[in-house]
Amino acid sequence: MNERYDVVGETVRIEGARILATLIRTVGDVQLAEDAVQEATLAALGAWPVTGVPPEPRAWLTVTARRKAIDIIRREQARTGKERDGADLIELTKREVESDAVVQDDLLRLIFTCCHPSLSPPTRVALALRTLCGLSPAQIAGVLLTTEVATTKRLVRARQKIAAARIPYRVPAEAELPERLPAVCAVIHSLYTAGHAPTEGEAAYDVDLCAEAIRLAELLHSLLPDQPTPTAILALLLLTEARRPARVDDAGEVVTLDLQDRSLWDQDLIGRGVALLNDSLERSARQADAYQLQAAIAAEHARVPSYTATDWREIVRLYDLLVEVAPSPAAELARVVAIAETGAVDTALKLLDEIPSSSRRHAVRGELLARRSRYAEAADELQQALDTAAPNHPERPHRERRRNHFRNLAEHPRNYPPTT
Repeated sequence: MNERYDVVGETVRIEGARILATLIRTVGDVQLAEDAVQEATLAALGAWPVTGVPPEPRAWLTVTARRKAIDIIRREQARTGKERDGADLIELTKREVESDAVVQDDLLRLIFTCCHPSLSPPTRVALALRTLCGLSPAQIAGVLLTTEVATTKRLVRARQKIAAARIPYRVPAEAELPERLPAVCAVIHSLYTAGHAPTEGEAAYDVDLCAEAIRLAELLHSLLPDQPTPTAILALLLLTEARRPARVDDAGEVVTLDLQDRSLWDQDLIGRGVALLNDSLERSARQADAYQLQAAIAAEHARVPSYTATDWREIVRLYDLLVEVAPSPAAELARVVAIAETGAVDTALKLLDEIPSSSRRHAVRGELLARRSRYAEAADELQQALDTAAPNHPERPHRERRRNHFRNLAEHPRNYPPTT
């Protein structure tokens, strides 16, 4: 029986966003769709342990959720006429084959829908990530580099504005797609980031979340093949995904880039990613955008056979452009790491003081202090990195190990080789 409960949870976790997107398209109301999916999930928890798991769990949940939506409308409408109209509307929409819609995939359609121009760009991204991709406020805060409280408030205000202004959940026409494209690209990139670098949970990587982001990036590229930004997004995701087999060891712990076995990198993905990046750059009539620059950095890492062969000066140059085009603490911190790799450790340490405090900044500072044999300070920084991260942060075991190593070096410097 527990296995059947697990199947319900796993189906909702993996397919929940698509089920919700399909239902939102059907009923045109986010809250109604969310309530119906929740009731369908409860129905599955009650039925599947008795009847067994259906051959197509996602289809079962989708059909049940649609029926639950009709039930909810019937319960909540006071007058029989309105109740019938609502139910008829759902049944009519269900039968529609929207062959003239330019965006056919339900989830991608609803991402475009959530990215309404009347909402601020960060709000569009947060709303889509929460409503359609199922990310928690904490996960959204992690990828948008803000706090969970601020993210929750942003989401509440967004839904209030949608309700007050009666902003329709309508799929935009083809002419409206370019205006919404930047936010849609940001949603897909953020979704992948949430899976590639989780801020909570013990797993160092969420395979399903990353796979869904790549699927959406493929669809977006197919929809707009001549647009450079969707092409760059797909290139970036494929070049990053190519390194996944080497990112964790057999125990599931993070393996840093310098220690990764590059023979495990997926050369087919790298080849396709580089080709897409070149195509994107050829189609650009202006300065490279943030996604093109990030893809170029990933390609620079991918093209060399070893960590020591990395052209760090070129990577610093690319990061210089990135922080100019799209400044962010994450980009600035990555630039500092690249500067340190050129040998300018003292310069990197000074630049760190200009970056807002974060768990990752403490970790980077600890590693750089160790390169100057300041092991006690390095251990303190790693401890601060642990203190300011989530208790179940996937990099916790790695950081604990580095903290302990630096403490031992501080207490018994002759027993250990120099830290590089």
